[in-house]
Amino acid sequence: MSGIPHDHYEPKTGFEKWLNKRLPVVGLLYDTLMIPTPKNLNWWWIWGIVLTFCLVLQIVTGIILVMHYTPHVDMAFASIEHIMRDVNGGHMLRYIHANGASLFFVAVYIHIFRGLFYGSYKAPREVTWIIGMLIYLMMMATGFLGYVLPWGQMSFWGATVITGLFGAIPFIGEGLQTWLLGGPAVDNATLNRFFSLHYLLPFVIAALVAVHIWAFHTTGNNNPTGVDVRTGSKEEAEKDTLPFWPYFVIKDLVGLGVVLIVFFAIVGFMPNYLGHPDNYIEANPLATPAHIVPEWYYLPFYAILRAFTADVWAVQLVSFLTGGIVDAKFFGVLAMFGAIFVMALAPWLDTSSVRSGQYRPAFKWWFRLLIIDFIVLMWVGARDTNFPHDWISLIGATYWFAYFLVILPLLGLFEKPTTPPASIEEDFNAHYPGAAE
Repeated sequence: MSGIPHDHYEPKTGFEKWLNKRLPVVGLLYDTLMIPTPKNLNWWWIWGIVLTFCLVLQIVTGIILVMHYTPHVDMAFASIEHIMRDVNGGHMLRYIHANGASLFFVAVYIHIFRGLFYGSYKAPREVTWIIGMLIYLMMMATGFLGYVLPWGQMSFWGATVITGLFGAIPFIGEGLQTWLLGGPAVDNATLNRFFSLHYLLPFVIAALVAVHIWAFHTTGNNNPTGVDVRTGSKEEAEKDTLPFWPYFVIKDLVGLGVVLIVFFAIVGFMPNYLGHPDNYIEANPLATPAHIVPEWYYLPFYAILRAFTADVWAVQLVSFLTGGIVDAKFFGVLAMFGAIFVMALAPWLDTSSVRSGQYRPAFKWWFRLLIIDFIVLMWVGARDTNFPHDWISLIGATYWFAYFLVILPLLGLFEKPTTPPASIEEDFNAHYPGAAE
């Protein structure tokens, strides 16, 4: 938010001046907390602090759990039982860590869809959006690696299925899969590699989060209107903004408190609700579960992966044009990663001159369908691949790609948006008419 006029940190005492010349950490903290923030931010903007809390929670609980975990195929499952039964508070730590991953993904999905609705990806915030998508990919990788560590049935077979996707890549797939597993199949080398990466990636995520925060502090926060803060003078900017501390910090903490009440109720009363019972059976390479289901936060993209079978005409056409190089399995892998890639391309696919979806009547309907589509894909991802689930998956996957690649670009050309307010102050006064008195 460097373009918005505001007061910067000025050291007063001799020690503050001495420290500021050598390590301006106090000034950095002050400028972060007192940064001018659009005063019309609604409750959809609380999820940033929830995500930050989740990252810290996962790192802290993960470090403690690692002290008692043994990354070996003969002892991993037993070490988890040791944590649950013998370590003081171990069962609570494990349940907090396991359900913390689910809270992390609930928060990130709300955060992403809020950004998609309010146009938080539009100029000049394209880089902020891309960094956010990289964080999301790192989260998905970290979650998958962590799910393997308990070495239960679903852990083992989930790792077998997902790593098998890399084997579908033409020419290099087999070698890549062997390198990833550390051998020809999921075994001790795989567990050690996944354990090492699961421990490392949260710190990579923390670094990306720092860059993400730096990026949106540079460009400024988006807001429900999509209207930029006025930068003509300090007085105008102050009419559109409030300092982040104490106004938005307190608001975010209230929101976080409500979320944590629900979270700890789940941890305390139904900690295994989002898990799978097969993962309480030790991994057995000779006994395949009847139905391999990934964690709920992967299900929409897992449904897209399974939607494109050899019977789908698009798969047949691409396979014919590539001489059979792109078969159904590889096409599904491309579709799964492509579903995330098209989200990352939203800044360039959205052609509308209006940033916020709040002022785009047609966009609202298509966006609501996108949310319903995401939920349906999540539901069907946990079902079998028989009729009608196969058709539901295919229709859901088709709409997902159509929304980003067809609907979003065309809406900007043909839609007639309503007029946004002239300033953030005008929008704020319209919602809170007594606040300005």
